[in-house]
Amino acid sequence: MVKILIVDDDSLVRELISIYLQNEGFVTVEAEDGKKALAIVEESDIDLVILDIMMPHLDGWDLCREIRNRSSDIPLLMVTAKGEPSQRVKGFLLGTDDYLTKPFEPMELVMRVKALLKRYRIAAAQLIQMGDILLNQRSLKVYRRDEVLNLPRKEFELLFMLASHPGQILTREQLIVQIWGKDYEGDDRTVDVHVKRIRERFASDAEHFRIETVRSLGYRLEVNE
Repeated sequence: MVKILIVDDDSLVRELISIYLQNEGFVTVEAEDGKKALAIVEESDIDLVILDIMMPHLDGWDLCREIRNRSSDIPLLMVTAKGEPSQRVKGFLLGTDDYLTKPFEPMELVMRVKALLKRYRIAAAQLIQMGDILLNQRSLKVYRRDEVLNLPRKEFELLFMLASHPGQILTREQLIVQIWGKDYEGDDRTVDVHVKRIRERFASDAEHFRIETVRSLGYRLEVNE
């Protein structure tokens, strides 16, 4: 069963979130601060983390950073009273996948949790279908109906990364770390160059998907249903 970690120093908030998630069949684990939450992540199989920002010992910013340093496979959802655009940008730069501002509708949180889990399941599948376009991570090939497209490796990895998280903003920093590695010393504008090449290659496939630029942040791939 899917196990979700809820991190908030407010016990009433933790209880509310737990009730709604348990009603949907999820298993929940709670922590009142970031330090205890990090220990749980290290010791248990956690499928998703819901975290507040303002917490004692280890706040949400540092917790998000620490989890991302350990794993890119755990979806992170920030739920906080800090709703300013600058705070959202900071959260995405640190590696959160989604951001929900308090007060919130519990069922909206449930739907966002389900959407995040779906995205990550797609990412783990190694095969992604977007209309007539099929991405095969095993062979690093792209199939357009009966046509086989051989992309340079970094272009394929970038496209697959974006397609693995449809509708989600991925920052240039996230893309650099995941595709070029933490030790990459080049200009992060290399992401822009690769995105431009991908757009040119798939200019005739706009009916299936498109890559949108999110100003000052990065990119988001939208799939046309």
